Amino acid sequence: MKQNYALKQILSAVILLVVSMASWAQKFEVDGIRYNINGDKESVSVTQKSSGRYRGDIVIPSLVVYESKRYSVTGIEYGAFYRCSSLTSIDIPSSVTSIGSSTFYDCSSLTSIKIPSSVTSIGKEAFYRCSSLTSIDIPSSVTSIGSSAFYDCSSLTSIKVSEDNTEYDSREGCNAIIHTSTNSLVELKF
Repeated sequence: MKQNYALKQILSAVILLVVSMASWAQKFEVDGIRYNINGDKESVSVTQKSSGRYRGDIVIPSLVVYESKRYSVTGIEYGAFYRCSSLTSIDIPSSVTSIGSSTFYDCSSLTSIKIPSSVTSIGKEAFYRCSSLTSIDIPSSVTSIGSSAFYDCSSLTSIKVSEDNTEYDSREGCNAIIHTSTNSLVELKF
């Protein structure tokens, strides 16, 4: 009986080790940016650093090479830059299609960001409390903006939505984002 119990414990430990190694192998860091391999095994998303925070000016490449394999950078994961208070600017490549929820949450020093025309969705609270962000341009490709995406962006003075955007508008320079089909203001409290 004791042997069965000990064998079960050893088997459980081995399974836990294998699962931990598999999840660890899915993430890697290149040039100070951490990536998570997506389910298609061909692309990656930017994720939180394993230690420390991102700081300064960050340029995300559209392509990254790891262990001799090339990956396209297609997303920025939930909370990737969460509370990176020393992050001042970020350059997002045109390969990125989504900005996850809480991605830039409380990045209080972030002053500029250019959202490329490849981005289709901006998650909820994506730019929550980015108090130094002064302007934002929403390209025509964006069809989804989560709630409180720009909540408490106290320095945000210029909001522009591309005239070609069919989902949102900022009609007549009203300095806001309006959901076109419902004629309602996207929740902005700054």
